[in-house]
Amino acid sequence: MCAHVLVAEDDADQAELVRRYLEHEDHTVTVADDGRLALDLLRRQLPDLLVLDVMMPWIDGLDVCRIIRADPRLAHLPVLLLTARSSEDDLLAGLDLGADDYVTKPFSPRELMARIRSLLRRTGRTTPTATETADHDTVRRAGPVSVDVARHEVHAYGQHITCTPGEFKLLEMLAEHPGHVLSRSQILERLHGSDPFITPRTVDVHVMNLRRKLRLAAGDSRPPMPLVTVYGVGYKLVDGHQEPRRG
Repeated sequence: MCAHVLVAEDDADQAELVRRYLEHEDHTVTVADDGRLALDLLRRQLPDLLVLDVMMPWIDGLDVCRIIRADPRLAHLPVLLLTARSSEDDLLAGLDLGADDYVTKPFSPRELMARIRSLLRRTGRTTPTATETADHDTVRRAGPVSVDVARHEVHAYGQHITCTPGEFKLLEMLAEHPGHVLSRSQILERLHGSDPFITPRTVDVHVMNLRRKLRLAAGDSRPPMPLVTVYGVGYKLVDGHQEPRRG
């Protein structure tokens, strides 16, 4: 299934390069050359994926990301950042605001397209295989957390939780085997594949955001946190009534 991709990039040559590669794979492409136009097009067209340059006029990419994650209609939109910034803190700031992946400039078009294909697959924007379809008919549960893969919905403590695609995939992985620990390297491999620019702190940012959302869903009852850190190893989802309070 082809996707509709909005490319928000103020460099005309860069935008044209990305557009050509996307159209070569039969995707529909819309281009915006500033953040204000990108937000207008996002709200009117509701695309399947946003390729978002960080440095843009009027409204920069990080602010665009912050705004769309606060919009219920766009909260689940997959976002791939394009950035010339090499600082890990700058890159993690984008992930903290809800971006799902990033590519640093200059980038290989083949790498960019591989990232886009991966992001579309794991967020359900492309047609799944028969095996994936059967697998996606299940609801995975771990303690108070339920992950409905087919509907792309997360509930905890009776509340709906809005997750970015990266956060959703992380919960899905952990809920597949409740109580089992996944290391940061295992999570990174399944989220992003082998990429020297992705660091374990990327996973930590997703976990931090998910814990904040789980605490809000739990309200004043403050039950034990179901998303547990196994120090020096990784993370797991547990029945909150059986584990000590952590995180």
